Amino acid sequence: MTKMNVQFVGAHTTGQAKCQFFRGRIYNETNIDSDFATSTQSNCPSTDGDSNLSPLDVTTNVLFDNAYFKNLVNKKGLLHSDQQLFSGGSTDSQVTTYSTSASTFYADFSSAMVKMGNLSPLTGTSGQIRTNCRTVN
Repeated sequence: MTKMNVQFVGAHTTGQAKCQFFRGRIYNETNIDSDFATSTQSNCPSTDGDSNLSPLDVTTNVLFDNAYFKNLVNKKGLLHSDQQLFSGGSTDSQVTTYSTSASTFYADFSSAMVKMGNLSPLTGTSGQIRTNCRTVN
């Protein structure tokens, strides 16, 4: 994962996810804070409740800040894919930097947004509007 990708995932500092997308993490994974798992299980039973929502950032879910990265360092990433950013791999150092420096995260996120805004969209037969984002039409 590139530096720019880590920055964009930091947008998970706001928003929520459905239970069906994180159930496996809170019940089966070992790289998760036990208190966080237990508290999240109260809103996401092991069966049923697929549409129940939990915040992606358990600390400050309505603020755009670097708490999301602090949560990852503390094994409190809600989604498996989020916690993978801090799991002994190549992105650990970037997560650590963002968890300790909000100003670095803000600057890098802003820069990445500008870069993305400068991309030219594919049009006509060069691109495609997917009816389901997960599959090619």
